[in-house]
Amino acid sequence: MTITSHSGRSIGDVTVEAARSGDLTLDDIRISRETLLAQADTAQRSGSIQLGMNLRRAAEMTALSAEDMLSAYEALRPGRSTFAELEELAQRLAEQKAPTCAELVREAAAVYQRRGLLK
Repeated sequence: MTITSHSGRSIGDVTVEAARSGDLTLDDIRISRETLLAQADTAQRSGSIQLGMNLRRAAEMTALSAEDMLSAYEALRPGRSTFAELEELAQRLAEQKAPTCAELVREAAAVYQRRGLLK
């Protein structure tokens, strides 16, 4: 497997020299969806099911903007969202091709409801 960045750059092209010369962008140092999915497969094959699921969610998050990701994290803080708001967030994530993340938000909403952690 070839490890690439989010921009598609090879890991060998991401060097200190490239950074010093200003030749790298933020996407050049972000991990790619494909690399995260390959790591998830390896984790699951070795019996690390939870790590594999975490890596799959991380792979889905590569499609999200930084703003969308930060707003999701904020919404998931206890007491910050209503059940309906979390359901709406889950729907948006599902529409952005992040179904595993959407399912996590739905599970969190149910747990927050049971524990009295909703807004």
